[in-house]
Amino acid sequence: MGDLKLPSRKENFAEWYNQLVLKAELADYAPVRGCMVVRPYGWALWENIQGALDRRFKATGHVNAAFPLLIPKSFLEKEKEHIEGFSPELAVVTIGGGQQLEEPLIVRPTSETIIGYMYSKWIKSYRDLPVLINQWGSVVRWELRTKLFLRTLEFYWQEGHTAHATAEECEEEALRMLNLYADFAINDASIPVLTGRKSNSEKFAGAVRSYSIEAMMGDTRALQAGTSHDLGQNFAKAFDIQYLDNKNEQQYVWTTSWGLSTRFVGAIIMTHGDDQGLVLPPKLAPIQIVIIPIYKNDAEKSQVMAVVAKVENDLRNFRIKVDSREEFTPGYKFNHWELRGVPLRIEIGPKDVEKGTVAFARRDIPGRDGKTFVPHEQLEMQVAEMLQTIQASIYERALNFRWTNTFDPQSYSELSETVQKGWALSWWCGRSECESKVKEDTKATARCIPFDQPGGSGPCLVCGEQSKEKVIFGRAY
Repeated sequence: MGDLKLPSRKENFAEWYNQLVLKAELADYAPVRGCMVVRPYGWALWENIQGALDRRFKATGHVNAAFPLLIPKSFLEKEKEHIEGFSPELAVVTIGGGQQLEEPLIVRPTSETIIGYMYSKWIKSYRDLPVLINQWGSVVRWELRTKLFLRTLEFYWQEGHTAHATAEECEEEALRMLNLYADFAINDASIPVLTGRKSNSEKFAGAVRSYSIEAMMGDTRALQAGTSHDLGQNFAKAFDIQYLDNKNEQQYVWTTSWGLSTRFVGAIIMTHGDDQGLVLPPKLAPIQIVIIPIYKNDAEKSQVMAVVAKVENDLRNFRIKVDSREEFTPGYKFNHWELRGVPLRIEIGPKDVEKGTVAFARRDIPGRDGKTFVPHEQLEMQVAEMLQTIQASIYERALNFRWTNTFDPQSYSELSETVQKGWALSWWCGRSECESKVKEDTKATARCIPFDQPGGSGPCLVCGEQSKEKVIFGRAY
């Protein structure tokens, strides 16, 4: 039997997270420093994330394609801001087939450049626009400090790349995809997120404007959970992506890029998890229901397993697992599946067989308070309703946690104190000098300028200048 006990989140949140990822068999460390192996249970969760996003992409007219992993170094050098932003993180291939390469190849950190090159070949007329392409794959960024799922050298993601005829269409697309990410986070992952604009110092290298969804983790740190970028014509001009408009004049296209990665698995773990382990949202959980048979002898086993088989069949439309392992006690199985965050446990013992009931145990409410007994009649409907209840419950809990730990400081000293215990929603003049001072003094960064603004104005808490926007400052992963 493996040790299922975790450190408490309050005692050591970082170690709780690391041990949970390993013990719940979501991922493991690879032999290359900073890389991870995503194990089947973790990959099943990622597959469900992929499915939820892919449906949304296709419903908004996007199609999938695949682009090369290796990019000529000269491509990155075409967009100055882009190469400056990524150069410290690049992995470079200089030898191929035992021979020195004429031109070094970059293992893609992102694909704007190679896709820009291809779009310059494909787009010739206004009739070719818009181009709405997404790809699923992995990228490599040579991070110095790594953490499973949150920041690894290689990580899996989707990256959307679109081309448009006008600046207005381009901006609409960037915002549409940001809102799509927010819809997914809220409705499928039960993670409340703030949508907003990134500051100039925090925006993507080469973008005109960057937008993000920001989530508060269980230790009150922020996590950038998805980003969307209006790239303007920067990459179009760098790669000569031009089209003939309906007036027979050559124009540069306007492009966007947007992405969400396996970092989101980390967001789910740290938003919902507790001291017993994972708490997974039912819509994304690899296993939605686990059935635990309970019996002491062969006679009881025969009765119980007959009911288990019927219940399993009645609930076949859900992602379901029957734990019929005989080498483990029911108590050990309870802990095993609690650690893995299965939303609903169904217990069936001899007394349940007699009464024609089953016991529901909710993962989001451990112990007796989360247990109810339900009759077999309309079991499928009752399970569906319970999963919906759990989905909504963990969202409300996370939302309340964020509200409780978001503050409105009235002075710079108060701001400095606030960001050590949560988020500060503060007036900010927009100047990078003030933003840098907060970062240097507190290690908190400007997470985003929320779209939902209070209106009016107030003094910047750093310099005192009258300001029209509030920004979220917080320590981040």
